[in-house]
Amino acid sequence: MTTETINTESLTKPARIKKIQTITLVLLFLAGIVNFLDRSSLSVAGEAIRGEMGLSATEFGFLLSAFSLSYGLAQLPSGILLDRYGPRLVLGAGVIFWSLMQALTGMVNSFSHFILLRIGLGIGEAPFMPAGVKSITDWYVQKERGTALGIFNSSTVLGQAIAPPILVTMQILWGWRAMFVIIGLLGVAVGICWYAWYRNRAQFAFQPDEREYLSAPVKPRPTLQFSEWIALFKRRTTWGMILGFSGVNYTGWLYIAWLPGYLQAQQGFSLAKTGWVSAIPFLAAAVGMWVNGLVVDALAKKGYDLARTRKTAIVVGLILSALGTLLVVQSSSPAEAVTFISLALFCVHFAGTSAWGLVQVMVSESKVASVAAIQNFGSFVFASFAPIVTGWIVDKTHSFNLALVVAACVTFVGAMCYLFIVKHRID
Repeated sequence: MTTETINTESLTKPARIKKIQTITLVLLFLAGIVNFLDRSSLSVAGEAIRGEMGLSATEFGFLLSAFSLSYGLAQLPSGILLDRYGPRLVLGAGVIFWSLMQALTGMVNSFSHFILLRIGLGIGEAPFMPAGVKSITDWYVQKERGTALGIFNSSTVLGQAIAPPILVTMQILWGWRAMFVIIGLLGVAVGICWYAWYRNRAQFAFQPDEREYLSAPVKPRPTLQFSEWIALFKRRTTWGMILGFSGVNYTGWLYIAWLPGYLQAQQGFSLAKTGWVSAIPFLAAAVGMWVNGLVVDALAKKGYDLARTRKTAIVVGLILSALGTLLVVQSSSPAEAVTFISLALFCVHFAGTSAWGLVQVMVSESKVASVAAIQNFGSFVFASFAPIVTGWIVDKTHSFNLALVVAACVTFVGAMCYLFIVKHRID
């Protein structure tokens, strides 16, 4: 059992800490839903956009990848900014900026204009995940973080789950352009609320019981220096997390980007039916995240090694996800395909939640946001190839099957990277 668990097990949670935790998690949850409404909007409206603008599957893949590549590259400065200025300013500004980019997408009139707005969307969304990890690390003790992280992470796939029916309804009623404007304005409101109500831990005046409960330092933690940040790239564990998380993000981004198109083109679903059926796999993914949080917190309270339990969950989850994706290729009916996609997403997000938890366990608190951002950077740069590769394969073979096999292989390799490369704590 960890030292922190021993120190806090018998303490009553102070009222102000409980209030801050509630505000933090509620706002992160709302931001996560908006975040993935925005990410899902292009794929949900894909067929209509391709038809109006005359785009091939490969060109549409470039639109999808423009977001993910800029998102990945922007992870690096976002991690530094978060460790230096805290989540209140950085995430608040990020949510407002990405939401404005989303709203402006409703006025797009050319492919190049579309690409620029997708790049802006990626830059704005970059602080979201590392800011969430840092906020939970700052305001939750170790024995609570698994559940908090599971709830936070589940908002992203809940956003993906509710996105298809909501966005399809908007698209049918008002068109895809109005859809982008509406969800963009919703995001601006969430960003303003985050900045108004969230507080950075370093700027908080603790009472003695609050400091004791959180084991908070009397003085703010020292700012991460640039030389220390550069040194993170020399660590074997950092590269293991980058390569391993690429297996999570490649599969996750493949389904986010192409699931509606796959259901319509390969399984013969109508636009309206696609909106409802697409929700099923992403609901399964949300359950996977919740289950992971409950499992790792239960094991932590029993005294099991935190890093080992999370690594085991990651490896098992990724291997089972790869198997689920391979079974999609072998499915003989739309129902089977949706079932196996649901299995793949349940398992990959079960693994992904523990991957974020592993950062909290194996990285010192002053470097959590930076390592989380670096992990997301490398994995999203790699995952950016998923939409392009998938689009190219669809154009060449007129089928998604080979693209699914590629995704399964990448997921399995990610499991092996966590198993054999991630070994030592980063202090």
